[in-house]
Amino acid sequence: MGKFTIVVNEKGKPHFNLIATNGQVIGTSEVYNSMASCKNGVAAVRRCSVGEIEDTTIEGAAPVKHPKFVISTDKAGKYRFNLKARNGEVILSSQGYASKDTCINGINSVKKNAPDSPIVEGE
Repeated sequence: MGKFTIVVNEKGKPHFNLIATNGQVIGTSEVYNSMASCKNGVAAVRRCSVGEIEDTTIEGAAPVKHPKFVISTDKAGKYRFNLKARNGEVILSSQGYASKDTCINGINSVKKNAPDSPIVEGE
C-alpha cells in the first residue's frame, strides 16, 4: 500500500505527495493555505481516483466526463497526467514520463494506491 505524505513548506503552507509502495512519488498536489484544506485535497484524490483517461495527445479524441485523468505532453516532450476533480480543478499532477505507457502506469498506480493509502504528516 502507498501513502499520502503531507509536507509543510518554509512559509507554513502544506501540500501532499502520493507515494507508491516502492517509494516513488506518483503525484503531487498544489500548495494549500491550511492543513484542513490539504486533507480535503487528499479526500478528493481518493474519491476521484476512479476517473477515466482523457488522452489529449491523440488528435480528435473524445472528451471524458469529470473526474478524469488528462494525459498531455510538456515542452520537453514528456508525458504527464493531471487528475481533475468533478469541478474540473487539477487535484494531483504527475512527473514527466518518457513514454505514454509509463504515464498510464502512473495513472494505474494512483487508481491502486489512492483509495486506501494512509496520510503521514511531516515526511
